[in-house]
Amino acid sequence: MDIFLQIWGGAGYLLAKIFLSHAEGLRDDRKWRLAGWLMYILGLPAWVFLLAGRQNWIAAANEAGGGPALILGLVLAWKNQRKAHPAVDRAVKICTYLMIVIGVSCSLYTFGGITAFSQVLEIGVTIGFLLGSFLLAKRRPSGWLLYAMMIISMGTLMFIQGKVILIVQQAVSLVFVALGFIRALRRDH
Repeated sequence: MDIFLQIWGGAGYLLAKIFLSHAEGLRDDRKWRLAGWLMYILGLPAWVFLLAGRQNWIAAANEAGGGPALILGLVLAWKNQRKAHPAVDRAVKICTYLMIVIGVSCSLYTFGGITAFSQVLEIGVTIGFLLGSFLLAKRRPSGWLLYAMMIISMGTLMFIQGKVILIVQQAVSLVFVALGFIRALRRDH
């Protein structure tokens, strides 16, 4: 089951990064952004199961909490818009922050504080994923930098836990995150 979840989650997230990175260089990027956000949403459950199964509560809550930001990205791509209605934007932020609090609380309870290096990595994953997804949904280049931090943190966590498929997926993803960042900078200048 672990291998299946690694393939499912890894493929979904890698394809998402490839599609979103490719979209940065296009004038008509709607199809690619839709595909990217959809792949993220499809890969999300596998990541939540994998992380929760190893008691990586911060990262598991991070992934679950990122769902609304991913859906926001999908909706904005569908409508071909850069900005969400302020109430929707606020609701996504509240959900994001709430899931961070829940994940950190569960981790603190489980481990009796911040006592493991894996928890520090999970915090890096959380900041990178939630804020990065939120900023990428709004087509801000800085979202790619946060994704790079997320990938380095998650790749290190997967290395510690011996998840070879996801280590490779994170390494390949970093290439597409760098390309996405470069393309986003070119787009905005």
